Amino acid sequence: MDNKLLQLSNLIFPDLTEQDTVESLEQLFPERCLKEGSKVTRMAPSPTGSMHIGNLYGALADERIAHTQSDDGVFLLRIEDTDEKREVEGAVEKIIKYLGAFGIEFDEGASQDGDIGSYGPYRQRQRAKYYHIVARKLLLEGRAYPCFCSEEELKQAHQAQEEAKENFGYYGKWAKHRDMDVDKAIAKIQNGESFVLRFKSMGDPSKKVDFKDQIKGKLSFPENDQDFVLLKSDGIPTYHFAHVVDDHFMRTTDVVRGEEWLSTLPWHVELWRACGFKMPRFCHTAQVMKLDEQTGTKRKMSKRKDPECTLGFYFEKGYPAKSVIEYLMTLLNSGFEQWRSANKDASYKDFPFKASNMGNSGAMFDLAKFNDVSKNIIAFMTADEVYSGVCEWAEENDKEFYRMLTADESYAKAFLSIGRGGKKPRKDFACWSEVKSFVSYYYDNLFTIEEAFPETVSLQDRKAILADYASIYDENDDNNAWFEKIKELCDKYGYTSDMKAYKENPDAFKGSITDVSNVIRVAVTGRTNSPDLCSLMKVLGKDKVIERINSAAAL
Repeated sequence: MDNKLLQLSNLIFPDLTEQDTVESLEQLFPERCLKEGSKVTRMAPSPTGSMHIGNLYGALADERIAHTQSDDGVFLLRIEDTDEKREVEGAVEKIIKYLGAFGIEFDEGASQDGDIGSYGPYRQRQRAKYYHIVARKLLLEGRAYPCFCSEEELKQAHQAQEEAKENFGYYGKWAKHRDMDVDKAIAKIQNGESFVLRFKSMGDPSKKVDFKDQIKGKLSFPENDQDFVLLKSDGIPTYHFAHVVDDHFMRTTDVVRGEEWLSTLPWHVELWRACGFKMPRFCHTAQVMKLDEQTGTKRKMSKRKDPECTLGFYFEKGYPAKSVIEYLMTLLNSGFEQWRSANKDASYKDFPFKASNMGNSGAMFDLAKFNDVSKNIIAFMTADEVYSGVCEWAEENDKEFYRMLTADESYAKAFLSIGRGGKKPRKDFACWSEVKSFVSYYYDNLFTIEEAFPETVSLQDRKAILADYASIYDENDDNNAWFEKIKELCDKYGYTSDMKAYKENPDAFKGSITDVSNVIRVAVTGRTNSPDLCSLMKVLGKDKVIERINSAAAL
């Protein structure tokens, strides 16, 4: 071994001993004893900001790849907390809480109570020694070197590259310290000069690298020639270096990450090979996109422009976790919707998820379509499930509504059960925050006449219809008896219950049974659209129904 390189290594890594070798790490973190075909995936977020829909999209892909084809696959959580300056207090706890709320559970990794698993630590700040061991190996093998360039020097080089219309970066003739004499590097470090450790690329951009991505398929790109940074001046690794070390020693088999990393994939391929590590399979997912309403073009979802981009939006609005996961599954795998049509009651986990079936182009997030999916999910919930969901949301977001719902649980469940069951249940709301407005007429302090009475019914007829109805209403009537009484009112006041006759000759009647029933509906609910009127009046009770009809008749 070159004594000068060894001296340089000891200066850069004074914390390491002769026993701290890559071989010792291989023994410390051996290959996992899993069944053939089992996969190990990881989610590796940075605790530097709020969680967004892209995080959940990627986490769901990770979880499904790990668990779909094997019962002993591993999905782990690694926290990439190397950027201490940008770290948000409590972000790690929020990551775990938010993902857990959507049913995303990890087999090992960082948790609220510490690390779970034998391949940790699972927080990068606690793994500095491992990065240094691998970096020292690269240094001693001539694949890494210290770079003493200042920020100003790098900026000047960038400007010169721009003027010369050359590629940006630290490479070739622009790599100022790539071939620095080792004695000179030692002297600079001993003199206290600041430095970073760079990778020494041996790539030739005129040559191509063939690569297979599990989602994108066959790729071909120029070899890397960039001497990118491995360790920053404080000894903390960059993402490019840290993820290689972590994924190797955590024995990750499938790396699922956004397609924005494709531009630096040549860096990573060369680095994996230089380290002597077996590369995992890579799955570069399409970005979550949105149709811009102003320009009519696709664009990446933005936390600044799109409220639905952040996960907090779904908690604030009260979307069931099941709705969010169901919709994301339609974005992740093209065959999910067809499968769902044939397996209406099955768990999404029963779907045969495959990375190769994920889309190449941007996954289009359509809020309107998502709301339709959520309405459908809620429509097939039981009244108990809806009550539980809306109460849980209201307890945190609308205390007044929570008190109203819980003051009489049986009453609330009675009106929430109307229109449920059967093959075609009502689809009235997409999230729990919409429930209060929809059921407001069940509570006197929320009730108001929101919509106008039918214009086809004169004021005189309206008053007469309401007065007559108040005298004949019987809460014991079933739906047929109730409907017969409405038909009688139609005939009495010149309206018709025969919709066919009305369509053929509307001028022969003042209006139809729809107009008459809407007079009563507006009086009782304050709106022209509601669940089955007979059923909801039974829940309200006769006294309340008569009171509202009499009040409306007096208007």
